[in-house]
Amino acid sequence: MQKLAEICIDRPVFATVLILTLVVVGAFGYSTLGLDRFPNVDFPFVTVTTRMPGAAPQEMETDVSEKLEEAISSISGVDELRSFSSDGFSVVTAGFNLEKDGNVGGQEVRERVDGATFLLPPGIEPPVVEKIVADATPVIAVILSGNASLRGLTEFADKVLKRNLGTVSGVGQARVIGGRARQVRIIANSGALASLGLPAAQLVQAIQAQNLQLPGGKVEQGARDLSLRTYGRVLSIDEFGEMVVATRNGVPVRLKDVARIEDGEEDPESTAMWNGEPAVTLLVRKQSGANTVHTVAAVKERVESLRARLPKGWRIDYARDQAAFVITAIATVKEHLVLGSILAAMVVWMFLKRARPTLIAALSIPASIISAFAAIKYMGYTLNTITLLALTLVVGIVIDDAVIVIENIFRLLEDKRLPPRQAAIEGTREIGLAVLATTLSLIAVFLPIGFMGGIVGRFMGSFGITMSFAIFISLIVAFTITPMLCARWLRVPKEGDVVVPVHGLDERAPGVYGAVEAAYMSLLRWAMGHRFAMLVIIALTVFSSVPLGRAANKNFLPTDDEGQFEVLVRAPEGWSLESSKSLLESIGKQVRALEGVEATLTTIGADPLRTQNYGSIYVKMKSLHERTATVFKVQDQVRSEILPRYEELKIRASVSQVGVIGSGNNSTIQFWVGGPDLKKLEEYSTILLAEMRKVPGVVDADTDLVTGKPELGVVIDREKAADL
Repeated sequence: MQKLAEICIDRPVFATVLILTLVVVGAFGYSTLGLDRFPNVDFPFVTVTTRMPGAAPQEMETDVSEKLEEAISSISGVDELRSFSSDGFSVVTAGFNLEKDGNVGGQEVRERVDGATFLLPPGIEPPVVEKIVADATPVIAVILSGNASLRGLTEFADKVLKRNLGTVSGVGQARVIGGRARQVRIIANSGALASLGLPAAQLVQAIQAQNLQLPGGKVEQGARDLSLRTYGRVLSIDEFGEMVVATRNGVPVRLKDVARIEDGEEDPESTAMWNGEPAVTLLVRKQSGANTVHTVAAVKERVESLRARLPKGWRIDYARDQAAFVITAIATVKEHLVLGSILAAMVVWMFLKRARPTLIAALSIPASIISAFAAIKYMGYTLNTITLLALTLVVGIVIDDAVIVIENIFRLLEDKRLPPRQAAIEGTREIGLAVLATTLSLIAVFLPIGFMGGIVGRFMGSFGITMSFAIFISLIVAFTITPMLCARWLRVPKEGDVVVPVHGLDERAPGVYGAVEAAYMSLLRWAMGHRFAMLVIIALTVFSSVPLGRAANKNFLPTDDEGQFEVLVRAPEGWSLESSKSLLESIGKQVRALEGVEATLTTIGADPLRTQNYGSIYVKMKSLHERTATVFKVQDQVRSEILPRYEELKIRASVSQVGVIGSGNNSTIQFWVGGPDLKKLEEYSTILLAEMRKVPGVVDADTDLVTGKPELGVVIDREKAADL
């Protein structure tokens, strides 16, 4: 490294081009970096979702879930296998070892599921295999409302908004929640069918046979070839009524004779309300690895371009905007990064009292930080809170090497009156090995973080790599451009013009340095005179870290005021969609009355299982300067003041931050209890819940075991059935 410093001193253009190359590459990498809240983490989890309408949870468990589990369990690398069965739905989740590629695991699961399809009961829909991604939660919700029917809103949302958003770069999926699509209803007249001896199945067959459009091949006419098409599609409601479903006594029986035909809308499976008004919501998910901020901005730009096509009285609103918090958080970290750089340079100036040495030392900060963006880009990382945290913390480290080199060079200029070039060479040579050892020791501390295993390693890997590369660049800067600039910018001080005058132990230097030095010397004298006391203090300091560490609050990710949260509510089993809607809107109305709340978005049936009695109330807070209450205070008010009013209904509710990782629940701690007896599981889970709720700090404790849904059972009398 000393030889590199000497080359750079003699060839300043080489040193300048070397550092500028690193800075330019880093600046280009910064301009192309994605912006996100957390690093892109690939969790090797795969779900298999199967639907069989009308089947009870017990049937889904024995006929579907168990057979799929048996087929998947033999795949190599499966670390965890669990299933969830409900009315008409089965969700089997396979978790692989973190070392396994999630794409490979997903393909293997897909092959095994395809091979086990013949074991599943008839009438079941094809299983859907999906890989779970960390950023599976919606990044924004586009809400369409106005003075129109839900059918009209749904038509615009599905045919215009959804199709346009599907072509936006970064958008992975747009789901319509609360829509009512058009549906032609044919209500059979059972009396008329019975009098004509027509089964209802014959109506279905007739409609299917007469509502087809099939290719007819081609017709050759001499020198021409014509395509033949059969126009069999029904184009109007009246045409349905004219369909002939049977013939009785030579008279055709038409559909309108035995059934009533209505131009209506489909039965509701989900609902959405924006501030208590019916609405249609599009939940937009981004593609795995896509830039959240750019995706949300592109979605808003596309939606705004369609706003002119809205009928009068219609409006579009936004909720669940994950980009807003990301932009604010990243901007705050950037601000701290710049302020930290300025403060670090000011501290150097306070002690050196010279502009040129301070400027030389300060140049190492932007050179190292900007160059580190090249490593972030090369490793495929994004600009997120983890990588920016690393850059913020490294500000005080990257300047150390330059300060040490400058201080030693200036010492030779001041004490030995060496020429600037010679002082730069000698000063760098004297402390070169020490600087190299110090820098490598720092890299040895942070670099292993980049190779950690487990979930923590997936998140913190970018932290270690970013820190290590920035520190390494600071070493390059300290041995290249720093001595070169010292050799050309610094001058031998005049007599009596020194930064820190040479003085004895009892003399005090002027200025800030003198005050700091005096305090330090006093402390040092006391420590040297009371060595046993210092050993006791050191021992107490070391051992106190154990109880203090246990007492400190611990969390994997920080809990911030994001200006949003949600209330998850599960109504009693058996409640209809309308009953659940009334319940959640009652809660939402009271939430909107709380101080600081701007709007609420209520959705029911938005989960993959389309659960009719389960929904969420998304709460959007006002901006920080428009409210005094924090989001945590409002959450506590919902728990303590609003939800207790519904205890008699025996609802299950929780209040939590909006999930940003994964698509499951946001529980901090989860316990899994298994066994063959469902009644025992219900008994034990009730006991465990009662004990958990007694633990200080535990809120919203609940279980995912759902029992007691009302059921209408039909018991077949086999003898009578055989007689008939």
